[in-house]
Amino acid sequence: MSAAMNEDAKVPAASQPAALIITASEGVEATGSALAGQLKLTIEIASSRATALRLLGRKGYAIVVLDQNLAESDPDGTDLIWRSAGVAIPLQMNFALTGSARLEREVRAALARRQREQQLASTAAITAVDAELKNAITGFLLESRLALAEENIPPQVENRLKTLADMAGRLRERLLPTVPGCTTTVSLSAPQK
Repeated sequence: MSAAMNEDAKVPAASQPAALIITASEGVEATGSALAGQLKLTIEIASSRATALRLLGRKGYAIVVLDQNLAESDPDGTDLIWRSAGVAIPLQMNFALTGSARLEREVRAALARRQREQQLASTAAITAVDAELKNAITGFLLESRLALAEENIPPQVENRLKTLADMAGRLRERLLPTVPGCTTTVSLSAPQK
């Protein structure tokens, strides 16, 4: 089953996350349709390892749900599926014992975990780059102001150092509010002559 558009939401499939369900169980199409409507996912179903690998090779998925019975009957094939899944969330469930409500809960929880992990990773990366930039600019500002505090600086060098200090100061001020919760603790005053 591959839905080009989720009828309830009227959202094109390209903008929806996609899920791949790999199982040979009967009646999974109805479960897939219900899941697509409830979670606003595009659902594709593969009934064999070969079909799953073909689908995984042509596009990326947010989540891949593999039937535990299929996984246990073909461990090598399961490893190949998980290696081919890329960044998709791997979820293994026993479709013979799992109802559609539990499948929905598990998929919803896995997608929510992934979203939280991505937000945390993004915030950590932004914070690290922000701190590195601020530290470098603070270093430029400090060094240029220390150099300006030296005696007997040639006028040309003094003008260049002042320009460098002004540029670093403006950059530092522009970067101050970039990340909520991050602060710049270094405060440099203008050198006294």
